[in-house]
Amino acid sequence: MTAERSWWASAWITAFEERSRLDPNRMPRGLEYAVSGQVRDLALMPGEARARAQGRMAVPYDIRIRVRPFTDEEWDRVLDVISVHVGRAAALLDGELPPEIAQDVASTGLDLVPGVAEVGPRCTCPDEAEPCKHSAGACFLVADALDTDPFVLLLLRGRTRDEVLAGLRSRRRAAEPTPAGERTEAVQDTGVDAREAFAARPKRGPIPTPPLPPAHTGHPSAIPVDPPASYPGLREDLVGLAADAAWRAWELVTGGSPDAGLGLDEDADLARRADIAFGTPAFGRIAARSGVDGRLLARTALAWRYGGETGLETLTSGWNPREEQPDTAGLLKGAVTALRGATGEPAYVVANKVTVGRVQVRLGRDLLWYPYLSSGEDWEPAGTPHADPVRAIEVAGLAAAVDR
Repeated sequence: MTAERSWWASAWITAFEERSRLDPNRMPRGLEYAVSGQVRDLALMPGEARARAQGRMAVPYDIRIRVRPFTDEEWDRVLDVISVHVGRAAALLDGELPPEIAQDVASTGLDLVPGVAEVGPRCTCPDEAEPCKHSAGACFLVADALDTDPFVLLLLRGRTRDEVLAGLRSRRRAAEPTPAGERTEAVQDTGVDAREAFAARPKRGPIPTPPLPPAHTGHPSAIPVDPPASYPGLREDLVGLAADAAWRAWELVTGGSPDAGLGLDEDADLARRADIAFGTPAFGRIAARSGVDGRLLARTALAWRYGGETGLETLTSGWNPREEQPDTAGLLKGAVTALRGATGEPAYVVANKVTVGRVQVRLGRDLLWYPYLSSGEDWEPAGTPHADPVRAIEVAGLAAAVDR
């Protein structure tokens, strides 16, 4: 959650606080839910914000916050009054939304920030309070979005940023003086041809430095209508795919990954997505869609989390270092000696695995030791790899699990 709220975000929260006056504890509880990540999957669209909340039930609650959109006539009044103030219009066209615009809009008898009667939170939870703690949590997610992009408020009032800016541009052109004798016609904002824009040279000064990438990925694009009821879970799948695509794009832009996982094969990409969804309802949907047993998918997700492709390989496909890389025989022998000395227990080698009691370390092709713990039926990835097998067990917190 943002430490210092923007004017727009604070005004938005105030509307919810007014609505929760009968039970003022709802907003603090909602903030706890939002901070803990129990409210997520925010989607913004004209006249509405949607989210999901994980409560005590296995199935998340669906949240809708409806905002009364302006009518076309009201939008005309809003744009007319903004265009009169040249500075305000210029600020909007530059991508800014100064708080003074709220005062300009108020002069037309409208409130840009929704009032208590214009916000309708709804949640599928059994709590009859309005707002419930889940809706209150979604309120804070919307406030975060407003801190990042105050144009979200215009979207909730019914129009996208591009629609608002196009309306302002058309009014500015219509207001430009027309030479005597020329016939005036209605002006339509047709935009700029991309080829002309790229071919144009700056009139003066150096080419501006491109802006830095954002600090984190944004929210997925809103789905304007619900998918057919005959496809349960489709909306959540689409939102998840959109969020994953945004993460990949962000990784490429920031240089955090050479290809953002675009070169992974199907199994590796499934492990990557399962790792992202691990511990959330989306994990179950991925298991069901892929047809992979949930326990096996959990192990592959953990193997990916701890070691990426090499970590996944140590789980799914064992290899024999002595046959493929004879010079690794010393590593295996050294691991046996080190583990025996550290634990006082016998250690056994099979292929790339060295086992001591309920603990095992596996030598990856990167020549690092990956710790595993026996669950009785399977071996579970237990931590990040290390060049020292004893240290790998210690870092994973498995020293106490060593027994005969």
